[in-house]
Amino acid sequence: MYHKRLYKPKHPEKYTGDPTNIVMRSSWETRFAIWCDTNPAVIKWASEETIIPYKCHTDGKIHRYYIDFKIRVKQTDGSTKTYLIEVKPHGQTLPPQYPGRKTKRFLNESFTFIKNQSKWKAATEWCADRGYEFKIITEKELGL
Repeated sequence: MYHKRLYKPKHPEKYTGDPTNIVMRSSWETRFAIWCDTNPAVIKWASEETIIPYKCHTDGKIHRYYIDFKIRVKQTDGSTKTYLIEVKPHGQTLPPQYPGRKTKRFLNESFTFIKNQSKWKAATEWCADRGYEFKIITEKELGL
């Protein structure tokens, strides 16, 4: 299921964290990491270095959300802006289609969707408190 591998940056000075231990969990994350690493507008970036506590609506417990990426970007006006980025398939950003009966697949997709919604709500609020912006990047934004 996973494309887990280590990513070796071309510009390790841009990476906040240990640039010898950047773990990518999908080819899409790798593609985004390459963009962060090589884009001159990205001043700093990190992968799974930001952790946000969230309450999951599936079990009511507090969990830890490891954000896929944190990037600081130089804007066209010269200012900088920080984004927290989640890389996900577009299908996981939408509620699952009910197939007419409660199949195991439908229940798993529903559970995942609810869990992701809990994470993304917490991330959006966490970012708002700090002047950051939370974004979800899908295959559409990656050009796939």
